[in-house]
Amino acid sequence: MHKRIAMFSVHTCPLAFEEGKETGGMNVYVMALAQELVKIGYIVDIFTRSQSQKHKKIVNVSPRLRVVHLVAGKEKPLPKQQLLQYIDEFTNSFLAFTQKENLEFNLFHAHYYLSGKVCQKLRAIGLNIPFIMTFHTLALMKNLVARDELEREGKERIDAEITLAKEANYIIASSQTDAQYLQYLYSCDKDKITVVYPGVDAHLFLPMDKQKAKKHVGADFNHKLVLYVGRIEPLKGIDMLIYALKIILEQHPNIKVCLWIIGGDVSQKKHLWSNELQRLEKLRQLLNIETMVYFVGQKHQHELPYYYNAAELVVMPSHYESFGMAAIEAMSCGVPVITTNVSGVTDILDKRHQQLITAVNNPLLLASQIIKLLTNEEEYKKISTQIQKQVRDLSWQQISQKISRVYKKFL
Repeated sequence: MHKRIAMFSVHTCPLAFEEGKETGGMNVYVMALAQELVKIGYIVDIFTRSQSQKHKKIVNVSPRLRVVHLVAGKEKPLPKQQLLQYIDEFTNSFLAFTQKENLEFNLFHAHYYLSGKVCQKLRAIGLNIPFIMTFHTLALMKNLVARDELEREGKERIDAEITLAKEANYIIASSQTDAQYLQYLYSCDKDKITVVYPGVDAHLFLPMDKQKAKKHVGADFNHKLVLYVGRIEPLKGIDMLIYALKIILEQHPNIKVCLWIIGGDVSQKKHLWSNELQRLEKLRQLLNIETMVYFVGQKHQHELPYYYNAAELVVMPSHYESFGMAAIEAMSCGVPVITTNVSGVTDILDKRHQQLITAVNNPLLLASQIIKLLTNEEEYKKISTQIQKQVRDLSWQQISQKISRVYKKFL
């Protein structure tokens, strides 16, 4: 008999990445994991907050996989910080749906602390169903690198994560670093934490001819393309990458290097861009490198392999990164990735590849590492081959099996 899993992704819809909307790795993570769990025998319903009246309330992704949009607050996009007030309404909508459909779940899997709050509410009213917690990011770690009060996570979230770390039946951490922070900063029992790295679609993210990829995305064949892929937020350290590019252009004027930034909504007029996009745009102008830094905007998941393959290098300059799925997507394409030493990606990098790990807030070092990779063709080819092999064990098929073993502890 198939076991039925309820996944909660309150603040972000896992279908959003298919619609080309602004998304992060969590959207891809939830959908990819659910699709693989279905293949190995589970029934999965993903519950998310409805953000538009135009969306179908129930989307049948496959015979045993559905995405259910529950009404909680106005049906429009809202900042995550405003969603705590709607957790009770979301929980009630979930209970009404399960009663109407006569559903019984064997296990809950909560993604992000807001979803964990739903599981706590359900347990408080007597639904003693085990729940697995995946935080994806941790507030205390984000606050360590926050530059001002606006970037800091509030006490409500921190308190919620501390109680969730204690009350969840089990926690799936995305990196060894997050597992250690959960144990030592959140007082979580180490025996109920398992590290399972995010996966990668090994059928989608494959190496392809670089010239064809450059032509497809409209990149200059004569330029070395450095790529950033992800959310446009201060903690992502994109400004450090822009500074590093300026240093490279000054130190090595004969090397043609450009930076493309994928993420954010740049379809509107600039005065309507997000605060961080506007800040980065001003920096680009200040450094007089407008022609060498291109804001690409958000891209459909199925377009990303072309961009990765068009690039010579992908850089993740984050101040904090639970893992960083863009890194393993690029590596799966055979494209080297430079990441800061706070990213969970460093867990999987071979000791031979220390040149791919940089320091936070050090554009001089980052510029030096980028140049060394771009100017050493033999080393570049060797690293490209090696890193592609390193992510072979991170296919979603293999990741789903590891998470299934966690589920089976409670089924």
